[in-house]
Amino acid sequence: MDIDVDLIRRDLAQIVNIPSIGGSDAEIAVQRWCAATLTGLGLDVDQWRIDLDELRADADYTGEEVEREEAWGCVGVSGVGVPALILNGHVDVVPPGDPESWTGGDPWHVREADGRWYGRGVCDMKGGVVALIAAARAVREIPLSRPFAVHAVIGEEDGGLGTFATLRRGHTGDACVIAEPTAGQIVAANAGSLTFRLEVQGRATHGSMRTTGHSAISGFEILHRALAELEDVRNAAPPAPFGAAPWPISVGIIRAGDWASTVPDQLVAEGRYGVMPGESFADAEAAFERAIANAAAADPWLAHNPPLVTWPGGRFAAGRLPADHPFGAEVVAAVSAAGEPTPALVGAPYGSDLRQYAAAGIPTVQYGPGDISSAHAIDEYVRIDSVVACAKVYAELILARCR
Repeated sequence: MDIDVDLIRRDLAQIVNIPSIGGSDAEIAVQRWCAATLTGLGLDVDQWRIDLDELRADADYTGEEVEREEAWGCVGVSGVGVPALILNGHVDVVPPGDPESWTGGDPWHVREADGRWYGRGVCDMKGGVVALIAAARAVREIPLSRPFAVHAVIGEEDGGLGTFATLRRGHTGDACVIAEPTAGQIVAANAGSLTFRLEVQGRATHGSMRTTGHSAISGFEILHRALAELEDVRNAAPPAPFGAAPWPISVGIIRAGDWASTVPDQLVAEGRYGVMPGESFADAEAAFERAIANAAAADPWLAHNPPLVTWPGGRFAAGRLPADHPFGAEVVAAVSAAGEPTPALVGAPYGSDLRQYAAAGIPTVQYGPGDISSAHAIDEYVRIDSVVACAKVYAELILARCR
């Protein structure tokens, strides 16, 4: 099998040049690129406009954190029948921040230096997507007894709408690998997460008369300490294969005040709340809300001005490969066959589309180029050799399951 690094370089340059931020028109354009590319490899391509109203009315709707009026799905299949293997990759990316903060000043142009490719999405996860494409290209002249499928999906960064739509359309398979960055390991379990919104009330007054008002910031400080205590309790004894602190609580946005010399009468905080395997969203939300309520009840101001907790945005359930399922060993064997170091099966503290395939009864793991620490970062990068190595692994796995 030949993995052509020049074609990978070309594909990555093209796909990164499409600024497919979630909810943008480019999120539609990148799916057209995927459909054309998979068609060019000889796959049977299903490209369809996603019925957003229908999915949003579904009881298991994944949620969204960006506005969309249009979205498209794209699946390529190598033959007739239920695929023995699904290769999944998401093509949406997060915003790049200030372009001037990037070396070279253009996050949508792939820059190559020191054995790395730089650009928004090269790690999370367009490097993985082009590795999947390279694997499909490498095996296209080899006779297969069963088909494989490539699922190119949108909306992963804000809830998983694309994979949700793909599964609802009936695209399934016997097992799945998601090309998320895993730093040479196999992710066999994900923590889940919810997005919380916390509204804290104060009483406004002139800054020179601060003691006659009540700052919403003071109330939030009490609640923030309560969330830190809740985080410690929930992370006290994580099960295998998870490491330390796999379901953290993180405040990502704080908004308060509109004038420097006014005591703020409202604070709004939004953040991410880790969900444990086997824990329902209802139970997770109840634990969070109970911690906030107890902290508020112990404070004279908050007891009479209780904070409001709501749950906007994406809803990522936890998910995992069933313990001792043979697919994990199959992926390890494919990694070894490609000449790469033997990986460990680990748990990840972040959510992904793994949980959606697992919920559909499809054994799923993540294995892909790059390290999650580079994802969403300025000067995001992926090592060139890791993209090529993962393409080899995917090709070996296709042959092991489909030939």
